[in-house]
Amino acid sequence: MTDSHQACVDEALVSRRSVRAFLPTPVPRASIEEILRVAARSASGTNIQPWRVHVLTGAKKEALSAKVLAAFDDPEAEQKYRSEFPIYPSEWVSPFIDRRRKVGWDLYGLLGIGKGDRERTHRQHARNFRFFDAPVGLIFTIHRSLGYAAWIDYGMFLGNVMTAARGHGLHTCPQFAWTQFHTIIGAELGLPPEEKVLVGMALGQEDTTAIENSLRTERAPLSDWVDFGDA
Repeated sequence: MTDSHQACVDEALVSRRSVRAFLPTPVPRASIEEILRVAARSASGTNIQPWRVHVLTGAKKEALSAKVLAAFDDPEAEQKYRSEFPIYPSEWVSPFIDRRRKVGWDLYGLLGIGKGDRERTHRQHARNFRFFDAPVGLIFTIHRSLGYAAWIDYGMFLGNVMTAARGHGLHTCPQFAWTQFHTIIGAELGLPPEEKVLVGMALGQEDTTAIENSLRTERAPLSDWVDFGDA
């Protein structure tokens, strides 16, 4: 690999971030196909390739958003709609809870949403279900028979999707929020019973005028999480 190739790969990796406001500019189908084709070169134990991707644009995307938003606005949504698997731990510990709180308050601070402002918090969370106005929504599903190793494969594939999107000048936002409404998604997309909703993702061009897109998250230094085994 030449230095210029390394620089391109590094730039795609470090420029990836979660964008929460997109332009309506359409993404050509050829670009979506190429992103997914390249991403599918991800490592996959015994080459099982556990990913399945549902690409939503136009009226199909709007129809799903409308149904999920209606459910999200139901006061009893938390009781009626639950993810099929635990997304987050039942009890947070440091340093993870500290990082989680920081990014949350940094984002809400940019948006001017104060602590305890439930109405504006609800409205901001609802933007997940419009894919943050991105022209492309992706719903990723996995076969119910697959286990832990396949989920690790899937995580590597998702990382590839996001990195490949950067190579096309596009941005993404992975969204676990969609899993709460897997029953609605399954019915709307006609998913077979053996498919389970894993995550959603917004894809498109960043709206650089949106204040929320000025958020830059921090990463812990290597000394916090790497052990070289030095004596």
